[in-house]
Amino acid sequence: MLIRRAPRFTASEITDPKLYLSRRELISGTVAALVLRPGQSDGATPQGQPLSATRNAAFSLSEPATKFEHATTYNNFYEFGVNKDDPSRLGGTLRPRPWTVQVDGFVHKPKTFDIDELIRLFPLEERVYSLRCVEAWSMVIPWIGFPLASLLKRVEPTGQGKFVEFTTLLDPSQFPAQKPGFFGYSSLDWPYVEGLRLDEATHPLTLLTVGMYGKVLPNQNGAPVRVVVPWKYGFKSAKSIVRIRLVSEQPKTSWEKAAAQEYGFYSNVNPAVSHPRWSQADERRIGEFRRRPTLPFNGYADQVASLYTGLDLKKFY
Repeated sequence: MLIRRAPRFTASEITDPKLYLSRRELISGTVAALVLRPGQSDGATPQGQPLSATRNAAFSLSEPATKFEHATTYNNFYEFGVNKDDPSRLGGTLRPRPWTVQVDGFVHKPKTFDIDELIRLFPLEERVYSLRCVEAWSMVIPWIGFPLASLLKRVEPTGQGKFVEFTTLLDPSQFPAQKPGFFGYSSLDWPYVEGLRLDEATHPLTLLTVGMYGKVLPNQNGAPVRVVVPWKYGFKSAKSIVRIRLVSEQPKTSWEKAAAQEYGFYSNVNPAVSHPRWSQADERRIGEFRRRPTLPFNGYADQVASLYTGLDLKKFY
């Protein structure tokens, strides 16, 4: 059988890749406009959407930031799986719009806020914080947000509220690892719950965060809103928050319920208290090969150590 080859294309006949990609974007946008009614959300903010904020130098480290690609591909977010690359691989299932955050409990003015309302209500700051993981690695990230204290002040806590409880979204259609049959399923009791004392929650360092690196929060980093508490281990920084509740008793957090001998309520970064399975005396900054000594309170001792005067930080770990 004689097989005839197709004629070769000349360079002038090949579509410029930029034009091709622009055409695909145009078609995608046209289809979306046809499918969505005015005012209707497709459930996601555009990836990489800019988010402007004023740098707060008083609350910013002078160290270089971790590379964006590292900070967005090496994550703990157990709702997407237990591996570090699971959040970036599977995060597309999360729909960060529309989104509301219920703020209630022992407050005089409980309210449910739309995420975009929150962003409009409070001036956004960029703060460069170190985030230290209990697994002995760390990153330096330029976060965008506003003090959690500003939000709590608006709802007017009563004298009965002594602790603040954070609850992450419970929705297996958006968080695949919340499905019992998911490969690598975590034994955590969903939804994910974290908590702080009220004085910790209202400390000026505690940031309710909606962006990073000058952009809206990526899904894998806790979109559309998370809390960042830089002197505590990273798991205290609840992600994809749907409820903030003031309570009178210390909340039982997810990791306490899963492994109380390893993850205490306070979870302050303390190089003198080892994790049962490894030392916390040093850490590796992501993007570096050398290890560095871990600092008490993750380097924020001057600002926060007074919160724990008289507290045995080995007993209350």
